[in-house]
Amino acid sequence: MSPISPSAAHAASRSGAAPRPTIDFGPCPASLPSPPPGERVECGTVRVPLDWQRPTGPALDIAVSRVRASGTAAERRGALLVNPGGPGGSGLPYAVTKRAKLPEQVRRAYDVVGFDPRGVGHSAPADCGPMGGLFASPGADPLPTDAAGERRHLTALRDLADDCAHGAGPAALGALSTEATARDMDAIRAALGEPRTHFLGVSYGSYLGAAYATLFPDRAGRMVLDSVVGPWSWHDFDVRQAAALLRQREVLFGWLAGDPRRYGLGESAGQVRAAYARARERLAARPVDGFGPAEFDRTVYRALGRTERWAPLGDGLRDYLRTGNVAKLRPPAPFGDAASRNYEAANRVVKCADGPGPSPRRVVADLRGLRRLDPYPLVTGLEASACAYWHHRPRHHTPLGGPRAASALLVASEHDPVTPLAGARQLAARLPGARLVTLRDDYAHGVFASRGNPCVDRATTAYLLTGDLPAADVTCRGAGLPEHEAR
Repeated sequence: MSPISPSAAHAASRSGAAPRPTIDFGPCPASLPSPPPGERVECGTVRVPLDWQRPTGPALDIAVSRVRASGTAAERRGALLVNPGGPGGSGLPYAVTKRAKLPEQVRRAYDVVGFDPRGVGHSAPADCGPMGGLFASPGADPLPTDAAGERRHLTALRDLADDCAHGAGPAALGALSTEATARDMDAIRAALGEPRTHFLGVSYGSYLGAAYATLFPDRAGRMVLDSVVGPWSWHDFDVRQAAALLRQREVLFGWLAGDPRRYGLGESAGQVRAAYARARERLAARPVDGFGPAEFDRTVYRALGRTERWAPLGDGLRDYLRTGNVAKLRPPAPFGDAASRNYEAANRVVKCADGPGPSPRRVVADLRGLRRLDPYPLVTGLEASACAYWHHRPRHHTPLGGPRAASALLVASEHDPVTPLAGARQLAARLPGARLVTLRDDYAHGVFASRGNPCVDRATTAYLLTGDLPAADVTCRGAGLPEHEAR
């Protein structure tokens, strides 16, 4: 992976305007999953300007995948672009993996189109090198507890920013923005020959979809924004998320206390909280085979947003406290592999290209505020903190909503800690005529064609098939917390 620069990017047409986008589909990379029998995934690239303000300047190729609609010509509604989140998530396989979960009527109606956003995967992947020691094993404790720790934390952020400036290159720091990716989406639409962009975006994908609806309201079609990122600066969002994760962790502690025979962590939320603190303190004092407090926090961060991961986390805590074994706490893939390095690099570059970052003073103040909420907050998701030292200084935030923006259907889980419900409500207010589908008594991230809730899936499918938004916001009943297994 090389930095994006004029020498690395392709030269565009010199005719005075960017050429009309085209795409020729063919075989896909071997890493893509195979669709069900009888269906085929095909891939191609769309060439776009590196800088949309310089359409005849250097260009890059956006990798695109497609699985055709399975229905008749009369059933077809167009192409449905999909994005899994991030920023930094690869969308090329998502045409296969998300399509497999969509209701049959949607699969029959739409070609499902995935793409790797610029800077990700097969689309000029960003590389930030060591990222200030982010991939060290074990990593430094990410939670500063005194003035010296705060200074070390800020130094690590500065080093990360320097590494990204050196590794990704100066051109990428301004080019890998959500606004540019939204323009790439419109180029994909044009290359496919579609009059409108229909879209399903999850998590960061909701932010990307809102940007498209704002920039291209006349070409936005049926827009589903699932698990919605609020219309705040990225640092504000990260801090709100960190507070929501603390609330969710308290729910987790109470849930684990509900099965003391299995987990052995205590019979009350307070006892489980104390066991959790012991585990983290022991790992901070003596990491196990490269697994320390940074790795522990990443595991907890990943688990809190999906309730199906709570039981494995409880098992891992039990095993570590009893035997010192961290096998069940380790992630399924190593954190320093090529995919995670690209994800973390693209994540920081996009967030810092999307608007002005916080000051170092603000970073420290927010860390102290989280520590006042709890001695052990999860700061894993405070990714935009690095923007305090970023070498590129954007002048404005990503435009999200407004009186001329297109409408959308927003979908949210009531207790999703990764993208808190307040963000969906605030973004809905910025999109004229938007409707919000809320899954009550649910605690997970990712809702439509993910939670298996018939009410949510019916409402969203109806919109995708007809284009008609519900007459009012919709509330669906969720399943609540998972039941403990009978033993």
